[in-house]
Amino acid sequence: MGRYYSGDIEGKFWFALQSSNCADRFGREGQTPSYLDYYFDIDDLPEVEAEIQRIESTLGNVKEKIDKFFEENNGYNEEKLKEHGITIHHLSEYADLLLGYQIQNAINENGVCQFTAEF
Repeated sequence: MGRYYSGDIEGKFWFALQSSNCADRFGREGQTPSYLDYYFDIDDLPEVEAEIQRIESTLGNVKEKIDKFFEENNGYNEEKLKEHGITIHHLSEYADLLLGYQIQNAINENGVCQFTAEF
């Protein structure tokens, strides 16, 4: 069973890689109990962009490997990842980076990004 987030952005957390509160790393803490509510606005954009840059820096050229991997594959397992020099940690960072891009794009397009994540 997957966990989803919805609102100004929508998506599904990567199974066994992303926690429901991974958006906390972009500068806001989700509100509980069974859902995490996130609200980002233009004032949060510098912190969102700084975290995106940190993740991109951490991934380095591995990001390009992962991009290419998913252009050629629609799934993964640890063996395939290892063959391509990708670790589970890399993939977890990549999944969070994609969420960061969604948050950034929503703020840039709408001035805000509000969504609820299943906990």
